Amino acid sequence: MANGESVLCRALLAAADRWYAVPGYPVTGIAEGTGAELAVSEKVALEYALGDSLAGRRAGVILKNVGLNTCADPLVNATTQGLCKGVVVVAGDDILVRGSQNAQDSRYYGELAQIPVLEPDGETIGPAVEEAFAASEMFSRIALVRVTPPVLEAEAAGRILPRGQGSGRLADPDLTMRGRAEAADAVTARMFSWSVSSLLNRQGPAPVGVGPAEGGGRAVTVYPPPMPPAECADTREYGRPFVREHRFVQPPEYPVHPDTKSGRGFARTFCPSCPFRATVSMLADREMTVICDIGCSLLASNPPYSIGIASYGLGSSVAVAARSTRVALSGDYAMLHSGMNALADVCEKGLPLLCIVLKNTRMGMTGGHPAPDVARYIAWANPLTIPADRHAEIAEALVIPDEPVTLIIEGTCPEGENHGTVEC
Repeated sequence: MANGESVLCRALLAAADRWYAVPGYPVTGIAEGTGAELAVSEKVALEYALGDSLAGRRAGVILKNVGLNTCADPLVNATTQGLCKGVVVVAGDDILVRGSQNAQDSRYYGELAQIPVLEPDGETIGPAVEEAFAASEMFSRIALVRVTPPVLEAEAAGRILPRGQGSGRLADPDLTMRGRAEAADAVTARMFSWSVSSLLNRQGPAPVGVGPAEGGGRAVTVYPPPMPPAECADTREYGRPFVREHRFVQPPEYPVHPDTKSGRGFARTFCPSCPFRATVSMLADREMTVICDIGCSLLASNPPYSIGIASYGLGSSVAVAARSTRVALSGDYAMLHSGMNALADVCEKGLPLLCIVLKNTRMGMTGGHPAPDVARYIAWANPLTIPADRHAEIAEALVIPDEPVTLIIEGTCPEGENHGTVEC
């Protein structure tokens, strides 16, 4: 009989098109067994997977518990932004701290990010992978599979579910940021019914076992709570008592009609004298679809441009775009914040990408605080720098390449102006 690690590897390969990994105990063997592509960081790996999702491919990330912290930004933001094909994170928790700096329990990210969390035992480790992808597509958010050494090392059933054909969807572009959060709460409420009705959970006499822990009953869909509170009162778990702590959690309340731009009558756009409006207009005229970063570049998602299809967090545009639209629109601070890791990985792998950096040397969305000169810190990427008022040169440079190309557009924010609005 095979062990849990080998069954898990076969299930992962059957369920998805691409896998990315940052190895570490106890998931190094899983990364090797799936032939996962290594990434410079867990955040970049998850952003690649989200890009695959936008391009119609199932993808996932293999990492250890402490690595989950590194990709928390896109993990949480994907819940309100949505996705297309399923994305699953397999997190290996080192509860006994054999090869880690702490005993972090990954299941708590289920509550933080409002994502489905599964913790299979030896009998369900194969089926749980397809169930996680199906849940990701059903709820249009990332799903998490938590594994621990006792499950990976012990004997496991070899059953694997056939691959499904589900699909998620991106958030309605008419929703405001608040509206996206409200709409996400409505979907989270549906997750509670999914967890309680999952066939992976097994009824039985108390106690309830989770993961490798013994029990007459068995809980696999550990977030949202998989059973009524009374049934979860005596739950045996490997690590912290997560299921028992969350057994009284209720679905979130949400408004019947989430907040929309058309409902309030306007959408935000660039300042009236913004030097980057011409560049964004050129992208729109050429019908170039982009991945936007958080910051002023996000305004390219709004009318009158409407060219940005998704944004998964600060510094996320580079890696997501490299696996999807091949055009990233970033601010200089977003690049400095965390986009440089992705740019290094993209350049190292020679991935086709037009990375456009809007350089105004300030944090435009958070009070206009000064930002360092981004050109100094990404000089190794051999960026082409063009002043924002040289429209002909910019127009010539706006071409999707067959290799990594970084384009810096330099401009100065107009003093005393604020973001404008357009009617919806």
